[in-house]
Amino acid sequence: MSASVRLKELLYDNTMASAPQLVQRYDDGRVRCLACGHRCVILPEHSGVCRVRFNSGGELRAPGGYVAGVQIDPIEKKPFYHAFPARDALSFGMLGCDLHCSYCQNWVTSQALRDDAAVARPSFCTPERLIELALANKTPVIVSTYNEPLITADWAVEIFKLARAEGIACGFISNGNGTPQVLEFIRPYVCLYKVDLKGFDDRNYRKLGGVLENVLETIKLLKKMDFWMEIVTLVVPGFNDDDEELKKLAGFLVGVSPDMPWHVTAFHPDYKLTDPPRTPAATLHRAYDIGKAAGLKHVYVGNLPGGVGPRENTFCSGCGKWLIKRRGFIVEDNRMKGGACPFCDTTVSGVWEEDPPKHTAGDGMPLPIAVVSERCG
Repeated sequence: MSASVRLKELLYDNTMASAPQLVQRYDDGRVRCLACGHRCVILPEHSGVCRVRFNSGGELRAPGGYVAGVQIDPIEKKPFYHAFPARDALSFGMLGCDLHCSYCQNWVTSQALRDDAAVARPSFCTPERLIELALANKTPVIVSTYNEPLITADWAVEIFKLARAEGIACGFISNGNGTPQVLEFIRPYVCLYKVDLKGFDDRNYRKLGGVLENVLETIKLLKKMDFWMEIVTLVVPGFNDDDEELKKLAGFLVGVSPDMPWHVTAFHPDYKLTDPPRTPAATLHRAYDIGKAAGLKHVYVGNLPGGVGPRENTFCSGCGKWLIKRRGFIVEDNRMKGGACPFCDTTVSGVWEEDPPKHTAGDGMPLPIAVVSERCG
C-alpha cells in the first residue's frame, strides 16, 4: 500500500460535513462542491480535484480536526506589509490543493494525496488548542496557509469563530481560485486575504490546474467585499517575466485598486521545476518599475532580503517619506501609527494599529510538528 493511500485512509475518518453554503446536492446522489473555482460535481464515493473533499453517500465531506503544520513568524512572511507590521502571526495549514504548480514551495502539504512523495504528517487537534497557542504567544493574527485554505474553509471557520471572539484578526493565504459562495461563507471571520496571482496568461494558468479569469473575478469580488487584500506574483524566468505580461497584470491591479500592494518575489528552483535559474534582482526591479508606472502606489520586491535596496520599504504616496523600513521579513523601523502618514496626513490603505511595535521582536518561533502534536493531543 502506497504512503498516499495510507494517508487517504487516515484522513477519511477525520473530516466534517461541508458547510451547507458550499454544497449543492442532486437527487441522484451527486454533489457539487462550491469551495473553489473548479466547482466539482462529485459522484458518490469519489473526491474532487483537490482529493480532500469527497462525496460520502451523498454528503460532501471536508477536512477537519487536524493541522499539517503550525508556526509563529512575522506577518511580513505571509506576506502582508500593510497589516499589523512588525507583529507575529500564528500560521496553520492542512493538506491538499486545487492546483498542481510544478514550482510549489509547500508541495509536501499541498500535493498530499496527489503525489506519493508528498506525505506530510497530520497532527490532530481542536480549534480551542490553536487559539490557546495564539493567545499564549500573543499573536494578534492567525492565518490559514501552507495548503490552499479555500478547500479547507469549513475547518478554518471553526477556528476563526473562536479567534474573532478573542479579538484576533484572521486571514487566508490563497491562490485566489474562489467562488462567491466561499467568500461569503468566510467573510464574517476573515479580514485579511493574500492572493497569489501567478501571471496573466491563461495558457500557463491551465498548466497549473487553474483558469486565469476565475482568479481575476475572485480578486475583484474580494475588493468589492472589503477584504484587506495584498497580491503576490512569484516571477519565474521564462514563465511570467516578460514585460507585456507584467504590464497587463499591473494594469489589471490598478483597475481594481491602485492602493492594493503588489509583491513581486524571486523564484528559486523547487519541486518539479528545477531548470529555470533563480530570479535575478534586475528582473524584480523591472517588475517594480512596471507596477509603479502603471499607477500602483505600493510595489514591493521580495525574497532577496537586503539585496534590493529600499524597495522592501513602505513609502508615503503623498510626500514620499519612508514609513516602514524592512530587511526581508524583519521590520527595522516603523513610523506608522493609525492609517495616515505622520508627516503629511495622507491616508495609507491597510490595517494599522494606533500603537504598533517599532520593529520586529525576532525571527518568529517555529513550532515543529512533533511539538504541535504533543501540545494538541
